[in-house]
Order: sequence, then C-alpha cells, then structure tokens
Amino acid sequence: MNVKPQPVSLTIMGKEYKIACTVDGQNDLIQSAQQLDRQMRQMRDSGKVAGADRIAVMAALNLAHELQLMKSQNATLNQSLSECLSKMTHKIENVLENQ
Repeated sequence: MNVKPQPVSLTIMGKEYKIACTVDGQNDLIQSAQQLDRQMRQMRDSGKVAGADRIAVMAALNLAHELQLMKSQNATLNQSLSECLSKMTHKIENVLENQ
C-alpha cells in the first residue's frame, strides 16, 4: 500500500490546483473537487452570487449544510438501529430462557 502523498491535479472553476494526497484517497479527493466545482458553477450560473470568493463561501456553506444534515440523519438512523437491535436481543433472550 502506498501511503506517500502524490500530487493530484484538480480543476475547480477553470483554475488548476495541485493537492498532495495518498493514492488510496485520490478518487475521493477528485470526486469532492468535482462536487465543489459543480456547486460553484451552479452558484455562478444562477447570477445571484458574484465574485469567486463569495461563490466559494456560498458553495462551502451549502456543502457544510448538506454534511450536517447527513450527520443528523446518520445519528437518527443509528439510534433507531440500536433500539431495534436491543428489542431483538431482548426477544431472543426471552425465547432462550423459556426453552
């Protein structure tokens, strides 16, 4: 496994960025950059936000908001799963005790 960072070339809003990244993380980094590029282009094309710095901040806020929603949903799902597993464990224990 190669853990030494390698330069990865990313293009965001027409500008090239070289980022050091392990080989194992390159696909995730490229996908993240593509998602950011899409968000920024949508902001720019909407005409509601002007200036690359403002577009970047708005795109970052949108992505951070999406991440926060996903974390919240994940916590809710984990809690629900834990409750279901606890109930199943209790039922299994009751069945085994009554045998």
